[in-house]
Amino acid sequence: MGKHSDISNKSEQKQSQNKKSKNKRNYILILIQIIGIALIIYSIYHVYKWYVDSENSQKEAESLSSVADVTEMDDDKNIKIVDSDEDKSNPYWDYIKMKLINVDFSELEKINSDVAGWIQVNGTNINYPFVQTTNNDYYLTRSFSKNYNEAGWVFLDYRNNVNKLDRNTIIYAHSRLDRTMFGSLKNLLQSDWYNNKNNHIIKISTKSNNTLWQVFSVYHIPTTSDYLRTKFKNDEDFKSFAKKLKDRSVYDFDATINDNDKILTLSTCYRNNQKMVMHAKLIKYSNK
Repeated sequence: MGKHSDISNKSEQKQSQNKKSKNKRNYILILIQIIGIALIIYSIYHVYKWYVDSENSQKEAESLSSVADVTEMDDDKNIKIVDSDEDKSNPYWDYIKMKLINVDFSELEKINSDVAGWIQVNGTNINYPFVQTTNNDYYLTRSFSKNYNEAGWVFLDYRNNVNKLDRNTIIYAHSRLDRTMFGSLKNLLQSDWYNNKNNHIIKISTKSNNTLWQVFSVYHIPTTSDYLRTKFKNDEDFKSFAKKLKDRSVYDFDATINDNDKILTLSTCYRNNQKMVMHAKLIKYSNK
């Protein structure tokens, strides 16, 4: 009798253990399913949020284009050409014939007093007003109208003086997959962009001046800040800096950088841990 009782108890214990093990597996499976569903919901939310931010960003850009008075201006006595020793066959001499743009910022200032200028980059979708504040973080997640938007906006480095061009003026924006903001800068690596020489020009208008810039370098690079300098010890330091930027270019733009040149830098993301960069030099301007 005792022997049969022991066998029965062991059988019941084994069944109980099997039941607990089965319940544990079920709990784990349920937990995995919950986590999976949560990840799917999280992903769907972020895709939706990205879409909404992009839609809002595009609508705002279109609205600002209709509000702003952006016009091309003919050369007059106020136009100044940056001295150049370029060979007469160099495209430089064709570029300086291109017209500047002039922007009336009065309506844009009513929307955002941080507005600092307007930028157009030939051969890209870049045709926006840009802003400047006291740091390089705020407009990473704010639209032109200062609403929260992860598409951000185009902004000038806080260290730069918008009224007096530094030796390196830097403008940033996100690289959006829908090609808004600086998303179309990736086009620069395509041969058809490079082969059209008219694309090698950037136009900027600010409250103080209108400027024309000749592109001399485009590249992508592992994330670094060495091209984001705004101050230089002396002319030699600047020339060394400019040479480094020029040598990085994936294309030869047949342009030289002199001691008295001023550089414009556009910076955005290329992919994880990489940056897409464009550099141009000032070749013509008009003070307002």
